[in-house]
Amino acid sequence: MDPVASAWLTGGLSLVTVLVALAIVHRPLGDLLAHTYTSTKDLRVERGLYRVMGVDPRSEQTWQAYARSVLAFSLVGILAVYLLQRLQPVLPYSLGLPAVPEWLSFNTAISFTANTNWQSYLAEPTMGYAVQALGLVVQNVVSAAVGMAVAVALVRGFAYRSTGTIGSFWIDLTRGTVRVLLPISLLAALVLLAAGVVQNLAGFQDVQTLAGLTQTLPGGPVASQEAIRLLGTNGGGFYNANSAHPFENPTGLTNLLQVLLMLLIPSAMPRMFGTMVGDRRQGYAILAVMGVLFLALWAAAMAFETAAGGTATQLAGAAMEGKETRFGVDGSVLFGIASTGTSTGAVNSMHDSWTALGGMMPLVAMMLGEVAPGGVGAGLYGILVLAIIAVFVAGLLVGRTPEYLGKKITAKEIKLAALSILVTPTLVLGGTALSFAIPAVRADVEATSIWNPGVHGLTEVLYAFTSAANNNGSAFAGLTADTDWFTVALGVAILLGRLVPIILVLALAGSLASQDRVPTTAGTLPTHTPLFVGLTTGVIILVTALTYFPVLALGPLAEGLVA
Repeated sequence: MDPVASAWLTGGLSLVTVLVALAIVHRPLGDLLAHTYTSTKDLRVERGLYRVMGVDPRSEQTWQAYARSVLAFSLVGILAVYLLQRLQPVLPYSLGLPAVPEWLSFNTAISFTANTNWQSYLAEPTMGYAVQALGLVVQNVVSAAVGMAVAVALVRGFAYRSTGTIGSFWIDLTRGTVRVLLPISLLAALVLLAAGVVQNLAGFQDVQTLAGLTQTLPGGPVASQEAIRLLGTNGGGFYNANSAHPFENPTGLTNLLQVLLMLLIPSAMPRMFGTMVGDRRQGYAILAVMGVLFLALWAAAMAFETAAGGTATQLAGAAMEGKETRFGVDGSVLFGIASTGTSTGAVNSMHDSWTALGGMMPLVAMMLGEVAPGGVGAGLYGILVLAIIAVFVAGLLVGRTPEYLGKKITAKEIKLAALSILVTPTLVLGGTALSFAIPAVRADVEATSIWNPGVHGLTEVLYAFTSAANNNGSAFAGLTADTDWFTVALGVAILLGRLVPIILVLALAGSLASQDRVPTTAGTLPTHTPLFVGLTTGVIILVTALTYFPVLALGPLAEGLVA
């Protein structure tokens, strides 16, 4: 069979396998999520945690109190992870590693607390097991739970009537952790362990190679961290090679399982949304938008990666540079689009080595706002904000006050939604521009960080800020980010890119929750139809194109057209 046709066949079969698995679990998992956040009964362990935190399980918060709780919890998380890194030499299972440098500790603490997991360090010689387990793994769990809580708060804004409250952050955080993330990640860890992912406390081991040389191999509690980093769409690898490392992702089967874990909760949250607002058709409409965007990104990336010119590429059947042969182009593309279409950021290939236009697709997946299907929680609240924009546009076209799920979209709501979608582009474009506009910074970036000068180097810097501000965490590779400028600038982009949209989304939830529902009339736009799916998809693409097309034209598009 022709190599290109073979890649499409195996890629299509892998995609269908993942989609069938997601379809099977969509209903039970979505219903579990809805029950988790609407149940009036508390588990015994939850009641114990509420007593420790001093929380009344029947109380609810205004959006201001909810936002303060998120900020306070995030600040404590940042300080805890920072201190663990600085105290690493005195911790057990530190493997004799020194304390992590100050600015790198700052960047890493913010990154893992913000569900980004951007890693400006070589994992094996930097982080011991104690920091990994007590700091990074804990944040993998709770940062995902924070994203889910914010999404649920926005859904309550649509579901509640004239309440002024949007639930309790501490209850949502606890339930998401205890009832969803921990049980599923435990099961996933056991499956990964059985499939060959490493799980031990062995440290570094010297082994003899077939050539008679000595090689040092790292061990570690990998399977347990692998499960939650993918399920919670975190993405930070235990090893520097991330999911390209055979100890983290040994086979094609584990590769498919990891893709499934990344997509699992984000694709089920629309079912939760539809259930909580009392109309499951609304959830299916949102899921359809996510699915259309994901399939388009996957197909475009496959086309670019299999159609690249050159003798070596033609002989291999695709652009295999930077990809593992055990995954091939199909397994690499599916993983890469799943990782950047969510907020995971894990990689099983080096996106820097993809073709110019193929490598642009993970970049575009993030620029869309990571709503295809997006991160755990973040994908749902991100696409609901864009749906509000779509409803507003439709209202302008027909000359009516826009409504969504019985709530009027007034000037206040549209301002909050507009500000929310402008935060990330401002950070991405501003950070990229400053990297080249400030003479001293530009000199350091060009001399130290960029290994590939020209338009490809611009793409590498653009990818770094896009990944950071969107809380993705994937690296394009080829860019040295362990410098003072990138450590601080990317850390700030991560922090603002996480917390500012959350505050705006919570303010939007509070505004919606304070309204009563308006009756449906003949002029009300149906928001569960193919027309609305197409309108929302078009708005997402239009917003992205207007925002990012100029800089894409200077980077990957210019490189791809020249090639």
